[in-house]
Amino acid sequence: MTPPSDGFAADPSAAVGRREARERAVQLCYEAEQRSLSLADILAEQIIDPEPYTSTLVVGVERHGNQIDGLLSRFSKGWTVERMPALDRAILRVGMYELGHEPEVPTPVVLNEAVELANSYSTDDSGRFVNGVLAAAARELRPEA
Repeated sequence: MTPPSDGFAADPSAAVGRREARERAVQLCYEAEQRSLSLADILAEQIIDPEPYTSTLVVGVERHGNQIDGLLSRFSKGWTVERMPALDRAILRVGMYELGHEPEVPTPVVLNEAVELANSYSTDDSGRFVNGVLAAAARELRPEA
């Protein structure tokens, strides 16, 4: 049996569920910023409760936002957080939260999922940028990986 792509369970639907949860978390982070609302307000507005992992990611990004943005500033050479494209910023915040606070998520999964989101939804250069920032952070935050 082939292990699932996100390393969590033998059930392939678990990998898809986590992937969709990350995608939804990025969408909610982006929406909150565009509408100048808190992530808590965005979560409260949802008609259907988000998947539990989506909520974990969004609440984590909000709770650790200053720390996450500090890490983004540190590892994004030549870029301020404010200057990053808004969608890249949302993707990076979710990825940085996972690197720093979800140790059960394998590092390659965090990086690959973030890069896939950037390649799918953002600029032509976003995948490389997201990979570079998160890979640099992972070397320090998860040296064993």
